[in-house]
Amino acid sequence: MSLRQKRREGEVDPFYDMLFNILIAFVFCFIIALLAMNPKSKKEGDIPAKAEFIITISWPDMNPNDIDTYVEDSSGVMAWFRQREAGLMHLDRDDRGLAGDTINVNGKDVVNPLNQEVVTIRGFAPGEYTVNVNYYESKNGDPVEATISVVKVNPKADVVYYGTVKLERKGDEKTAVRFSVEPDGSVRDINTLPKTLVPQS
Repeated sequence: MSLRQKRREGEVDPFYDMLFNILIAFVFCFIIALLAMNPKSKKEGDIPAKAEFIITISWPDMNPNDIDTYVEDSSGVMAWFRQREAGLMHLDRDDRGLAGDTINVNGKDVVNPLNQEVVTIRGFAPGEYTVNVNYYESKNGDPVEATISVVKVNPKADVVYYGTVKLERKGDEKTAVRFSVEPDGSVRDINTLPKTLVPQS
């Protein structure tokens, strides 16, 4: 065997070197993809983001007055603006009329005209639920008519209740609706019998 042949046997072929580097890159990408697809383990106490019921309170667009929502569940706990998460209930949107509804976009002030509060019930225990509205703050002294809807989301969207209440002045509280949930999720005993929920200061 010549010296030239011995030297070539000891050298690394650049083509094989390139193939080896590509293989390493492919394996690395495969491992990263596996890690990205691996779902995070559920932590104890995590609440799924789905809803069983969606409660929506709305009042006229551009109305400056602040209407608040209070929802009490079957165990007596209550979701409201000072306790936005209570049990399985979540006040997802706390609207204060026109307060805080102006944002600056490209140097211009833009007003969000929508007045709406949303409470989701992301699970339920059998028993009665009460939904109240409260005329929390008045900017013009006018009465406010609020619209209330309760929608059962699972297994399909079903309107449980739709109605209105008129709040005459600041401080007024009215029961919008009361309803009971059975263990199977069905709803019964829908009524508007008054019940006070607003904490007395």
